[in-house]
Amino acid sequence: MHETGIIQEMFDLLQEEYPTRFQEIVKVQLEAGLLSNIQPILIQNAFEAYVLDHQRFQGVELEVKVLPILAFCDACKLSFEVIFHRFVCSCGKPSDKVVQGEELRITQIIFKSKEHE
Repeated sequence: MHETGIIQEMFDLLQEEYPTRFQEIVKVQLEAGLLSNIQPILIQNAFEAYVLDHQRFQGVELEVKVLPILAFCDACKLSFEVIFHRFVCSCGKPSDKVVQGEELRITQIIFKSKEHE
């Protein structure tokens, strides 16, 4: 399960980027495109297992937003949502130009504030 490695890397990155505030993280928000090979339930399970093994992170939440696949049509010059893996624009032209759907990124980190105490 590669999700476990992704979660480990996420925590390593957070610790590297926020060494003085790392222990204050209460929530991490991720975006995962449908083509990123990330299953939200599996990434959530890997996160929960990691938190169980690392008690200092108990109480940290993970939120995963799944992004649809968007492609760009050269004929129409518009982006369209790919449904059922059909990379065909409503104008009938096929496209292989993916503009969204391969992402896996941290979009927001929420830290403890005085309101959380």
